[in-house]
Amino acid sequence: MLRRFAITFFGFAWLPLSLLATLVEAQGLPDPPPASETARLEVVATLPFLADFVSRIGGDRVHVSTLLSGMESEHTYTPKPGDIRTVHDAAVLVQVGLGLEVWVDGLIRNASNKNLKRITVSKGIPLLRDEEIPAGNEESEHAMGNPHIWLDPERAKEMVRNITEGLLQADPKGRKLYLSNQGVYLSEIDALSKDIQRSTRNLRNRSFIAHHPAWPYFAKRFGLNVAGVIQHQVGSEPSANHLAALIRTMKKEKIRVIVSEPQLSPKIPNALARETGAGIVVLTPIPGGLPGTETYLKMMKYNAEQLIQGLQRGT
Repeated sequence: MLRRFAITFFGFAWLPLSLLATLVEAQGLPDPPPASETARLEVVATLPFLADFVSRIGGDRVHVSTLLSGMESEHTYTPKPGDIRTVHDAAVLVQVGLGLEVWVDGLIRNASNKNLKRITVSKGIPLLRDEEIPAGNEESEHAMGNPHIWLDPERAKEMVRNITEGLLQADPKGRKLYLSNQGVYLSEIDALSKDIQRSTRNLRNRSFIAHHPAWPYFAKRFGLNVAGVIQHQVGSEPSANHLAALIRTMKKEKIRVIVSEPQLSPKIPNALARETGAGIVVLTPIPGGLPGTETYLKMMKYNAEQLIQGLQRGT
């Protein structure tokens, strides 16, 4: 009866992790099988761009899955029942860290995978503090520093190196392939970064308002300016005083672009645009959030092109 109960309710994403773990245990999941000489390394990534990094480095030696699809917010994601099984069966879990995936520790505990290796890709990467963004008086949720480091290609390259090091430790026999693939991929990221630098070099209008604090690394790398942030904490509404201050800033500094994100509600950015006459540019901080952004490189190219066009229209 208990097994039947678990199967009946296994599709409901809103169940607490403790209950999900109980359901998984009730079904008697076996321990992950030991890796063989021919088996691919099972890797689970918290976010799609991490899965993309792993796939580019690992090639045919890895099988990688991602917990988020690209349409969910990385801050407020609720693990699904199937995520416990995915983590239980994995050899390696790749995460950003820095408190970004606040839900991942509980998920790992409930997956009961004593052999799981964690790769935290933010290790050793210098961080920006939210105080560097002139965005109002509310407290930021990024107590350890802003975690959206992947939106700076130079920091993304360090993340790729950290993943490579983790894969080398988990699968030393793949060393030659991993290092070769890393070199090719780093060259592609570097080429894209230089293309964006050239495209932004002659922009006259460089300031925009951001939906939430995802964009300071992108802006700083390419000489742009985040002049304000609508929501400092995802899931909480900005105060009337904060919105009034943003409107004053936009009018005083003639800011004509608001960056919205498909993972968040467009209600407030749209209202702010109506009030100020600014244009909305929809960008995604996560691959898969918009058509044509399925990989990290495609996402970065898309975001740069859309933002540049929006800033040019607002001149």
